[in-house]
Amino acid sequence: MDQLKLESRRYIGSKTKLLGWIMDVISREAKGSCSFFDVFGGTGVVSKFAQYMFDEIIINDFLYSNYVAYNAFFKGRITKKVKNKLAEYNNLDIHKIKDNYFSRNFGDKYFSNDVAKIIGHIREDIEKNKSSLTSNEYFTMLTSLMYSMDKIANTVGHYDAYIKKAPTHGKFTMHLVEKLTDKDIKIYCEDSNELVKKVKTDIAYIDPPYNSRQYERFYHLWENLSEWVKPELFGTALKPNPKKISKYCQVSAKEVFADLIKNIDAKYIVVSYNNTYNSKSNSSRNKMTFDDILEILYNKGETKVFDQAHKYFSAGKTDFEDHKEYLFVTKVNN
Repeated sequence: MDQLKLESRRYIGSKTKLLGWIMDVISREAKGSCSFFDVFGGTGVVSKFAQYMFDEIIINDFLYSNYVAYNAFFKGRITKKVKNKLAEYNNLDIHKIKDNYFSRNFGDKYFSNDVAKIIGHIREDIEKNKSSLTSNEYFTMLTSLMYSMDKIANTVGHYDAYIKKAPTHGKFTMHLVEKLTDKDIKIYCEDSNELVKKVKTDIAYIDPPYNSRQYERFYHLWENLSEWVKPELFGTALKPNPKKISKYCQVSAKEVFADLIKNIDAKYIVVSYNNTYNSKSNSSRNKMTFDDILEILYNKGETKVFDQAHKYFSAGKTDFEDHKEYLFVTKVNN
């Protein structure tokens, strides 16, 4: 059975292709560091890379689906029970599966109706058996479901809309997630601005959202499947009412970022930033400028700026010319 890799998920703003450059800069500029705090974890790919370089890893994201995935990849156990369950799911007879919450809402939209029925049936079965599973087994099976689902979703890489052409996948296969490390990684699902007040680290790596695209709205289907409270859905994209609106995606972004930086207890602060501020699309235009970030970081300590050419993934048709990824490295004043 093929294993699902942490970086195989389609996710806007993922740093997978920039990891080598980011970690090379950090290793040069923050020598002697032992702990690494991934403040806005996203897919978790930065922490996956960092685990081989630092003794202590702390990762956080306020989306519950990301928290579930971190627990599966960083703490999960591929037990015999998990393997047997996945084999059972991969041999389901579609003719014996009834319509369910997932197929009624997402069938023939994000997935074929048969695939949606299977996904909904599996999710219900995982929840029904939760009491007989360890937390690691539960998170591992749930993440296997979400990542396997993402591989065949009828989208362009997010769930803000589905492709209007009818989905054709008639077969759904559950794959195992890869086991990453035995290191004791600390995992959180909290508001970053509150969490930094409780965490002390050598390096705080920050890659917040910068434009008005809310990640909860882009990945609502992941949140829906992971939380499994079966909310009422609205609109063409079938989204629930919003619960986790990030202030980093609003006009208050600069003030919220300043508050975050002020309260960080770290020797070094590393901030990733891409230059989409001059985008023609309002939704893609950054809420903070390069100069805003530099001004706030200068108040915290000596700051250096590094840049790398990078092709930006756009969810729409916006074209970013001469796009660069910037990395701010601040040595915090004692």
